[in-house]
Amino acid sequence: MSDLTREEQIHVRTALRFLRNRCGGWAPVAKVLHIDCSTLSCVMSGKSVSAGLAFRVARIASVPVDDVVTGKYPAPGTCPYCGHKPEVPVTEAAR
Repeated sequence: MSDLTREEQIHVRTALRFLRNRCGGWAPVAKVLHIDCSTLSCVMSGKSVSAGLAFRVARIASVPVDDVVTGKYPAPGTCPYCGHKPEVPVTEAAR
């Protein structure tokens, strides 16, 4: 069981995927989070995301934990590989 809602857990997993792309794999992400790769694999496979993990993700991303659990990090439309953020929000660009 987790202190985070299902939606918040999805947002943390999204942030973790972004960090995986930025760091070059799961091993560097697990190392900086101070968790085992197998634990990270379980989390990404659907195991509950703890509030502690959300705080660690926020710390290494240098963003408030609220940004991680609400889906503001990474910003919608941000390239998962280079981190480029479009000038115009994606929703407006599609119009």
